[in-house]
Amino acid sequence: MDYFCASTVILHAIYLCCDRTMGLQHPAVLCAFRALLLLMLATHVSYLSLILFDYDYNLVANVAIGLLPHVCKCMVVVLLLQGLSLLELLDFPPLFWVLDAHAIWHISTIPVRVLFFSFLEDDSLYLLTESEAKFKQD
Repeated sequence: MDYFCASTVILHAIYLCCDRTMGLQHPAVLCAFRALLLLMLATHVSYLSLILFDYDYNLVANVAIGLLPHVCKCMVVVLLLQGLSLLELLDFPPLFWVLDAHAIWHISTIPVRVLFFSFLEDDSLYLLTESEAKFKQD
């Protein structure tokens, strides 16, 4: 479930970035893109669950898909998560017999989530003021 949830978070971040950049102007395109992302997730999870659980494939797929978003804060979040994913690759003995690479990775993603929430908050406020400005013009 950890790997499937990671894939879901990455695809959802891409969806939110695309919703922000083109969703208001092209809702039909966004709907088709959402369907494509859901199909990609279903295919990915099905392959790993039913055919072969390949850790390397999962990692490559998540890294490749995670590089797609292009909004500034969102991109920083994605790059930080990609950088932190090195902790998944660089396995080392536990520090102080407690904190191994996987535990440090989980702990280090907490501030990244705060930054991502900040992106979502800023973006929502921007969309709200933009829609109010359009409403005042009409």
